[in-house]
Amino acid sequence: MENEAPKELSPAELKIAENIHAILGHLGEDPNRQGLLKTPERVAKAYSFITQGYKQDARKILSSAMFDEHYNEMVLVKDIELYSLCEHHMLPFFGKAHIAYIPNGKIVGLSKLPRIVDVFARRLQVQERLTIEIKDCIQETLQPIGVAVVIEAHHLCMQMRGVSKQNSATTTSAFSGAFLEDVKTRKEFISLIGSKLS
Repeated sequence: MENEAPKELSPAELKIAENIHAILGHLGEDPNRQGLLKTPERVAKAYSFITQGYKQDARKILSSAMFDEHYNEMVLVKDIELYSLCEHHMLPFFGKAHIAYIPNGKIVGLSKLPRIVDVFARRLQVQERLTIEIKDCIQETLQPIGVAVVIEAHHLCMQMRGVSKQNSATTTSAFSGAFLEDVKTRKEFISLIGSKLS
């Protein structure tokens, strides 16, 4: 099987590659040594992939798979893997998102919830804003009775630099509607994301 031809860099990726080449030199490396020759190109492609959320519309993704359904109990998708870049140091943070909503005449294809997590995570982010953006997108597009989002993540900007706390994790939450107003509903959600059902 023949190897595929290498994909050409876009104009933006070319600019990123040029700057990475310069950064390598500023770090004290030789950007022209064998192991680093392709590094600027690889980094440019990697950044293009992990920030592709800027070019995607989460609301359109949700709207493309909405269905009329008279189901009014909690729908929960938990342990959604997420990977993002901290906007302060451009270092990764990663973890899990847990999303629940209570339908109000409409449900959404379950695969769309992880998709919208990816859309917002594949941008320069802070975990707090990421949590709210996911919640707001579901609330505004689906207009359910309520939405709950909890994110648990590890931040390499804390683990690799600064305070260097390898075992620290950050949890953020955002609620709307019934999850905000009804303590019993919120407690049920928290209980479910903490339980092992499988």
